[in-house]
Amino acid sequence: MVFSSLFFLTIFLPLNLLLYYFTKSINVRNIILVVFSLFFYAWGEPIWISLLIFSALVDYLNGLFIDKYRNQPIAKLGIFITLFINLGLLFTFKYSDFIVENFNFLFNTTFSKPGFLLPIGISFYTFQTISYSIDVYKGEVKAQKNFLNFLMFVSLYHQLVAGPIVRYSVIENEINNRKFHWDDFSNGVTRFSKGLFKKVLIANVAGEIVQQFLERDIVDMTSASAWFGISMYAIQIYFDFSGYSDMAIGLGKMFGFHYDENFKHPYTSTSIGDFWRRWHISLGTFFRDYLYIPLGGNKKNVYLNLLIVWFCTGFWHGASWNFILWGLYFCVLLIGEKLFINQLLAKTHIIIKHLYALFFIIIGWAIFYFTDLAKLTDFLGLLFGTNGFVLNDTEVSTVIKENIIWLLIALLFSAPLYNYCLNKIELYKNRFLNINHLILFLNIVMLFTSIAMLVNKTYNPFIYFRF
Repeated sequence: MVFSSLFFLTIFLPLNLLLYYFTKSINVRNIILVVFSLFFYAWGEPIWISLLIFSALVDYLNGLFIDKYRNQPIAKLGIFITLFINLGLLFTFKYSDFIVENFNFLFNTTFSKPGFLLPIGISFYTFQTISYSIDVYKGEVKAQKNFLNFLMFVSLYHQLVAGPIVRYSVIENEINNRKFHWDDFSNGVTRFSKGLFKKVLIANVAGEIVQQFLERDIVDMTSASAWFGISMYAIQIYFDFSGYSDMAIGLGKMFGFHYDENFKHPYTSTSIGDFWRRWHISLGTFFRDYLYIPLGGNKKNVYLNLLIVWFCTGFWHGASWNFILWGLYFCVLLIGEKLFINQLLAKTHIIIKHLYALFFIIIGWAIFYFTDLAKLTDFLGLLFGTNGFVLNDTEVSTVIKENIIWLLIALLFSAPLYNYCLNKIELYKNRFLNINHLILFLNIVMLFTSIAMLVNKTYNPFIYFRF
């Protein structure tokens, strides 16, 4: 099930809210959330519920074990078990085919690939449960004594299948002490409406344009269509993923949870380092806190640490060499910024900084998009004019003219202009209008426009479901 489905919007979510707020018992509410979350997860692939519950059980028991033997050497056994089982499951279901395929290539063997299906969300909930056990070991959180409450933390459908990666410490106090506030609920509805609008009205439209331009033979592309197509993919993946994160954060607020931000207008970045402080923040902070800093961080072997972290960042996204190259590509850029690029950027105009960041970000999305390395090589060559630049493309011009208003809306939502306008209106609300009435009107417009689009179209993918 996806948030941007008619069943979720018209039946699942209203029924969940109705039953949830029908009772005032926090324990009953937690049970309701667990039941709805497991149903949500089982909607497409019910078999993987067992894997989800098993993973939760492993770390629930590990948390109790670590808590019992805190500050004793044996407590490390809990960390070992957590890493061994959770990473073992992740590698088995996500990377086993990739490993066998490359082993066969290197050693000329003919082992059959296991062919496991990828359980939805396994990359996200695996990291959540691992972070919980480590935080218990470090004494940053207390072990959860109630398995049902821990299962709720792991399975909450708001963030289960595509993040953000929610750490236990973020919602520890809210598991049993959630309070209802109209402001929170209202803000949650607004955030969800905005995310749904971004997903349906921007990401889905961009996705159709991407298919039109990038899902064709390279020989049928021009330089202009290649640049335009990959720029549209940059729009699609941002609004697809950030829209989902907005909906997840909004849903959390509706039910009394406060998740951390996952995106902060990354396309307004002035460097690659700035971009990664704004893009998929929950993944970046996970690798920083649980891998980069333990390896030595900025204190020793900095560049080796960066190499390891960015190899893992790329590999986390998928079992394909292009994702590894994508991670290493950004590693090289970040090392370059540490060594000399930042010093050069400091002397340039802000517009040059933005153009620099966008240029390399878009090239990165090309590496991310093409899993076929041969096609990727040809596409990069096309971008840089190895066969000459063809910038006058009537197809590109036509699509831009037909979608000019949509492009302006995409630009509006990719920059903090939306929030800026609302804040400005807030300053003058007593002179002109009631800001709450305006927000209610905008929510209604975004919700009904999104639902109308969903009724009329069947194209509704979520890119990050496959990660």
